[in-house]
Amino acid sequence: MAINFTSHEVKVNLKDKTRLKAYIKEKFSREGQKLKDLQYVFCSDDYLLEINQQFLQHDTYTDIVTFELGTDPKVTEGEIYISIDRVKENAEKFKVPVEQELHRVIFHGALHLCGYKDKSKEQAAIMRAKENECLKEYLGVSL
Repeated sequence: MAINFTSHEVKVNLKDKTRLKAYIKEKFSREGQKLKDLQYVFCSDDYLLEINQQFLQHDTYTDIVTFELGTDPKVTEGEIYISIDRVKENAEKFKVPVEQELHRVIFHGALHLCGYKDKSKEQAAIMRAKENECLKEYLGVSL
C-alpha cells in the first residue's frame, strides 16, 4: 500500500508526511476500505482547471478533484489533485490557517474515496462532519 505526495508547478510545505500517511491509512482501515495506491498531486488553479475541463467537463476552478482508478469497490486506487492556489484563497476566506485548510482538503479527497459524497445538503453535512473529525484527530483542531 502506497501513499505519495507530489507537486506540479507549485511548492508545498507539507509537514510530517510519514505521520500523515499513517493517519490516512488508518482512516481507510476504519472506514472498511483497503488502500492499495493513493497519489496526491498538489498543483496550481490553472492546472486543476484543465483537469476539471478535460475529464469532468466542468469549466470552473475547484480546490480538489478526486479520481477512483480501481475496479474493486473495496480496494482503493486513486489520484487526488489539490489546487494550492484555491486552498490558500479558501483559508483566507474562512479565516483558518493554510495548514488546516490543506489538511481539510487532503482528508476530503480520502473521504470521497471511502465512499462519502457531497452533492446534496445532507451528504455535504456528513462530509463536513467527517472532515472535522479528521482535523480534530490529526491536528487537534476543535471545530
